[in-house]
Amino acid sequence: MSDLKTPELRETRLRSILKAVSWRCVGTLDTFCVSLAVLMLSGATQGDIRNAVQVSGGIASVEVLTKIILYYFHERAWMRVRLGRGER
Repeated sequence: MSDLKTPELRETRLRSILKAVSWRCVGTLDTFCVSLAVLMLSGATQGDIRNAVQVSGGIASVEVLTKIILYYFHERAWMRVRLGRGER
């Protein structure tokens, strides 16, 4: 058995930003679909699909910005946590 050490992998700020944006694309699509379903099934838009799409789009638009920012800081905070990383 070889005692080779793997080089320490480090997350750059750019990688954290790209991960945040790609995850938000998935999350925003989910938010849009869920809010559209809730609006249509609850009757809040009285069956008006255009209105439901417009409101769902507004919800998704706002949350995409706030959650990218929150995820970035969450990711950077977790970089400081050693739990589960093994030895350095």
